[in-house]
Amino acid sequence: MLLFLAAVLPGLFWDGPPDTAPALREAGIRRIQVSAAQAAAWNATDGLSIQAADLRNTVTALAPTVLYRPNQASATRAPWVVTNGWRILRNPQGRFLYEVKGPQAALAAAEAFCFGGDALVHPDRAGLKPFAEMIDFLRGLGEAGNTPVADIGFVDDGTATAGEVMNLMVRDNLLFKLISPPQGKQNPGVKLAVELGSRNFPLEDAKNPDMMAHEIRAKLTDERRSIRIYGSAVVVARLTVLPGGVRVHVLNYAGAERRVDGLRVRVLGQYPKHRLAAAGSPQEELLDYSADADATEFTLPELKTYAVIDLSR
Repeated sequence: MLLFLAAVLPGLFWDGPPDTAPALREAGIRRIQVSAAQAAAWNATDGLSIQAADLRNTVTALAPTVLYRPNQASATRAPWVVTNGWRILRNPQGRFLYEVKGPQAALAAAEAFCFGGDALVHPDRAGLKPFAEMIDFLRGLGEAGNTPVADIGFVDDGTATAGEVMNLMVRDNLLFKLISPPQGKQNPGVKLAVELGSRNFPLEDAKNPDMMAHEIRAKLTDERRSIRIYGSAVVVARLTVLPGGVRVHVLNYAGAERRVDGLRVRVLGQYPKHRLAAAGSPQEELLDYSADADATEFTLPELKTYAVIDLSR
């Protein structure tokens, strides 16, 4: 169930001229990456660490957000989470470039960190301070909790269909890792192995990725899921391993616009001890905490953008 994941702080890519340095320093930015053509001009700037960025092989990331689409079953609008998590999991050696505005810069930095992606964030001026504040928060989390927990082993055939299924699994908080095709009935260290086109997961069903994601969840069963989220459709969660426990990551994709109140979390396993770190809410505490033999549950009163909860025995 374990896979190594390196914790990398996202970098700031800046294409403004050197005379924008005061605005960077005022926002709390101390390190930037610039194009090779601009590096020489920036090197004489005081108070900033300058690095030339190689953008030749970067992968363009979508600006993380929530889109609201008409719900066919009612007059309401259903939220659609725009996440790059599955892209990072699919391409762990890639480098991603986010083009974002304002508070989205903080969300982009948190997403890249949460999924272990090597990323550059290119914000507008309004995004400088949110980015700097998020980087300070991420730096304070340290190096612990870099090995992800996966309930599902997914065979990625490289197709767009497989990509959309992975996208939906991330959105639905179904924890997975990529595996090679299982040999016979061998279980490759996960609770459920998924290979599109196999007897259990027909390609005909995969043509409807939403249906396939529901089938995967049904075969895994909710009782065996390592983490479940209640009270929000715009929060994506991950679990990583700590010595003697786990780290819960919760990311609010609507965080650039609104917070989530009363988020209930259930984690398999008994963890009587906990420690919360929430970006923008340093004094926050968990409510209704219970650690039974089978699972640990708690409520996060408020989630602005990103929070981690370290659970231990």
